[in-house]
Amino acid sequence: MSNIEKYNDIFKKLFNVSDDELGSLAYKETAEWNSMAQIALVAEIEEQFDLDFDTDDIFLLNSYIIGKDMLTKKFDIEF
Repeated sequence: MSNIEKYNDIFKKLFNVSDDELGSLAYKETAEWNSMAQIALVAEIEEQFDLDFDTDDIFLLNSYIIGKDMLTKKFDIEF
C-alpha cells in the first residue's frame, strides 16, 4: 500500500468519508473530529508511518492537508 493510500485510509476510516471529502476535513469544522478523534488520528498516523509526533505537532495537525504537508516536510514521507 502506498503512503497516500495509508494516509487516506486513516482519515476515511476515522471520519467515515469518501475520497472526494478528504481535502475539506479540518478539526472543529468536521463534526466527527473532536478531541477523542484527534487522539485516535495521531495514534493511527504514528503507528502506520512509524513516527512520533511531539506536542506541537499534535496541536498543528488540524486538517487533512496540514497533516499531509507535515508528514512530507518534517518526516520526509513521500506521497
